[in-house]
Amino acid sequence: MIDRKDYLNLSGKVAVITGAGSGIGLGVAQMLSAYGAAVAMVDVSFETEERARELREAGRKAAFFQCDVTSEESVVRAVGAIAAEFGRIDILHNNAGVTVRKSIDRLEEREWNFVLDVGLKGLFLMSKHIIPELRKVGGGSIINTGSGWGLKGGEQAAAYCAAKGGIVNVTRAMAIDHGRDNIRVNSINPGDTVTAMMISEGRQTGGIESDADIGGFLKACGEDRPLGRIGQPEDIAKGVLFLCSDLAGWVTGAALVVDGGGIA
Repeated sequence: MIDRKDYLNLSGKVAVITGAGSGIGLGVAQMLSAYGAAVAMVDVSFETEERARELREAGRKAAFFQCDVTSEESVVRAVGAIAAEFGRIDILHNNAGVTVRKSIDRLEEREWNFVLDVGLKGLFLMSKHIIPELRKVGGGSIINTGSGWGLKGGEQAAAYCAAKGGIVNVTRAMAIDHGRDNIRVNSINPGDTVTAMMISEGRQTGGIESDADIGGFLKACGEDRPLGRIGQPEDIAKGVLFLCSDLAGWVTGAALVVDGGGIA
């Protein structure tokens, strides 16, 4: 007989979240800390310290660690500081990402490098240096932020699709390599979500010409989805909570789509 258990309880666990200063990363930090995890909020922006302070004032365990995920030196320093601060690492959410909305013939080399370095190289470096920490505690969970456009193509988004497609498949490779370490690796693949990056995309593609256009643009992004609305960071954070919790104890190498039915 299956008994009721507190599968979502993350008390005693430490979660590292990259790109934690806003949008999905901030939503995940809020969600995981609400369920008991101590959260290490990793971001290149020092403004993230304020977000960590707000969580501490709410009685949660949170700390900010400044890091450029594209620099191995910076990653090594941050991971060392996190381990020293919290004493362990159980969860890694590789969430940092950027986008440049252009077709391949219009992209500049520096733009291609920027998108792939933050998304894919950042995932590589953070995972490389946190997996040994996960082994120390007997295993853990890694969640990589992909995209619906990592599973299908998207308009004027060649570099972004390349990065997100790579994330989806490197997730599968990592799951195979590290399953024997009791490390589960999955990707979360959002659809359009209300974030600063989504608004930036609107400005890049001409959907937003002034601040007055933002509300209409975001509303339009969700209207053609089966569930009829754009996503919120909390929607994605719920999926991350599932993947890093004991509810997903036999889930690894999966690509969980959270997009209101957008690619159904």
